[in-house]
Amino acid sequence: MKSVSANLLQVSLILVTYAATMRFLSILVLVSLCGCNTAIYTRDGVTDGDTFYLAPRAYSDDDPVLQSWVTYSLVRSACQLEMGGDNPARNSNYGCELTARQHLLDTWEEQRAEHAAASDAYLDELLRVRDAGFLDEYTVRYFGRNHWQVPAEVRIPAFRDWQRVHLRDHRPQTRIIGSWNYRAL
Repeated sequence: MKSVSANLLQVSLILVTYAATMRFLSILVLVSLCGCNTAIYTRDGVTDGDTFYLAPRAYSDDDPVLQSWVTYSLVRSACQLEMGGDNPARNSNYGCELTARQHLLDTWEEQRAEHAAASDAYLDELLRVRDAGFLDEYTVRYFGRNHWQVPAEVRIPAFRDWQRVHLRDHRPQTRIIGSWNYRAL
C-alpha cells in the first residue's frame, strides 16, 4: 500500500511527464549540450582554481596549431600564478596577455618553419597584426579589461585606423589547452 504523499507525487509526475512543454525543453537542452565543444574552450570559459593542468592531448598531439596554443596556455597560466591570489584562474592583466600572445606567435612561426603545410587563419592574421606593429593595441582592443594598466605608448587611434582596413569581420580567439582546478589538500 502506498502512502498518500507517494500517490500525490505519482499523480503530479504523470501530469508533468508527458506535457508538450517538458518534451520541448528536454529536446532543447539535449541539442544545446550536443553543441558544446569540450576540447578547447574560449575566453570567459575559465574554470576556477589555483593550479593549471595541461590537457593530456597536449602531450601526444604534435599538431602545430595545438602546440602553439599550448605555449600560450602555459605562459598565460604561469603569469596568472605569479600574480597570486586565492583564485589565479581569474587573474588578468595587460602584461600577461601580451606576453602570452607574443609567445603564441613565436611558437607558431617555429611550427610553420618545421611544418610547411601548417595553416591557421587566425594565427596568420595575428602575425600580420604583429608585423604591422599593433600587437599591443590588438591585445588591449580585443582582450582588455577596465582594471588593466596600459602603457601610454599604446596607439589605439592608429590601430583603429589600421583595423578598419585590415581586420574586417575579425573574430579574436583564445584557446586554452588545459583547465584550472584546486590543488588537493
